[in-house]
Amino acid sequence: MRLDKHDRALLRELQMECQITNQCLAERVGLSASVCWRRVNALEKSGIIRRYSAIVDGPSAGLGFQAIVYVSMVRHETARLQDFIAAVTQREEVLECLATTGDADYHLRVICEDQAAYNLLLEDFLFQLPGIAQVKTSLILKEIKSQAYIPV
Repeated sequence: MRLDKHDRALLRELQMECQITNQCLAERVGLSASVCWRRVNALEKSGIIRRYSAIVDGPSAGLGFQAIVYVSMVRHETARLQDFIAAVTQREEVLECLATTGDADYHLRVICEDQAAYNLLLEDFLFQLPGIAQVKTSLILKEIKSQAYIPV
């Protein structure tokens, strides 16, 4: 699906306020309500809009510990990589898992209640996964910019 200026305007508005009514959304982007509904429906069906969600403030929800975890694998065997990916995608503490170039094979963004909970995640989960050569942690001291939306 090719995006035009109206689609991009709809996506910008929906990323900022996904619970907006169709009528209000249509007014903001200068479309009729029926055209707006058809376009949003097409964006959903095409997979451009994957889902709608709420953005939660971690510390306010009792999750005050955040870190970036750098994971290096021993070997890049397909089965081990698939097992690693399957395992980390099941953990709710792992907000993001990115395959990267550089010193580490994967960067994980992790959020936990506190340091003790993070230590348990390391010892009872991450260190138990086969094929991991090295794990390094960088604590997130302060969030300067967190972009929950994609500029379109």
